[in-house]
Amino acid sequence: MRDVDAAEDWLDSWVAGVDAHASRTAQLARQVAALTARASSDDGSITVTVGSSGQVEDLAFDDRVQRLPGPELARRTLAVMRAAQQRLSAQVAEQVQQTVGADTETGRAVIGSFEQRFPAAQEPGDER
Repeated sequence: MRDVDAAEDWLDSWVAGVDAHASRTAQLARQVAALTARASSDDGSITVTVGSSGQVEDLAFDDRVQRLPGPELARRTLAVMRAAQQRLSAQVAEQVQQTVGADTETGRAVIGSFEQRFPAAQEPGDER
C-alpha cells in the first residue's frame, strides 16, 4: 500500500511541477509579446523602435539625415535597427531569467532563438 501512496505522491508532485512550468512559460510568452526596444544613432539623428519579434514599429529621422548620401543613410539606419534588435534580445534574456530560468530547456530555446535571429553586431572590418 505504501508503494501506491508513494506513486500517487510522486505523480501529484510531477503534475504540480508541470503545471507550474506551464504557468511560467505562459507568463514569459505574455511578457515577451509586450516588449519593445529602441536605439538611436550616436548623433541622435536616427531612432528605431522594434517590437517583440524584432519588426520595425517606428522609424524617426531628424533633418540632419538630409546631408547623408543615400547609401550612408541606409547603412546607419540598418545599424541602428540591429542595435534595437540586440536590446530586444537582451530584454528577452532578462525575462527568461526572471520566469523560467536561462538554464532550463525552455529558457535556452527562447534565448537561442533570439540570438540566432539577432546575432551580435560584427566589429567594423569583419563584414564578409
